[in-house]
Amino acid sequence: MHAVLRSVAVVGLALGLGPGLVACGQGTMPEFTVFDPKDQRERERHGTFQGTDGVTLFSTEKRPPSAVGGDGGGGGGIGVNAFLWQSTLETLDFLPIASADPWGGLIITDWYQPAESPDERLKLQVLISDRMLRADALKVSVFRQVAAGNGGWLDATVDAETAKAIEDRILTRARELRVAAVQSSG
Repeated sequence: MHAVLRSVAVVGLALGLGPGLVACGQGTMPEFTVFDPKDQRERERHGTFQGTDGVTLFSTEKRPPSAVGGDGGGGGGIGVNAFLWQSTLETLDFLPIASADPWGGLIITDWYQPAESPDERLKLQVLISDRMLRADALKVSVFRQVAAGNGGWLDATVDAETAKAIEDRILTRARELRVAAVQSSG
């Protein structure tokens, strides 16, 4: 009998205090996340690569370009400058991409044979090494091979100006993208 009364008292106490305890805790329980709180704040601040509406490359945070080191392209789930990344993809859009790592900033194309010169092929490697829109944050390497008589390929020299010209084109397009972003933000 004593055990039954104790059970009833515990149930009564739980029913009496339960709603009050639940009401006290409303809004204070953080949403569960597998990420460290600091990492979660960064994810919420900058968004993620895939975002809630699909893949995004530019920052979802509403900040003026001056708050991002003056270039406006440092955030958004990729480890490198978003304007350099986007302009590189646009500049190399005619080449087959073998590998693209937006966190490490490395884009490697597959071999490309121009229709006008079937006896040679080209391959590019682009490294973006900074979150700032700077010329020294971009390095383009061009590899060239010529057809050998036996159906194979031999490495050939590449004019140093070729890589420089591609870098200039990427940087010019990145600056255009940055100017467009600044003008559209007000």
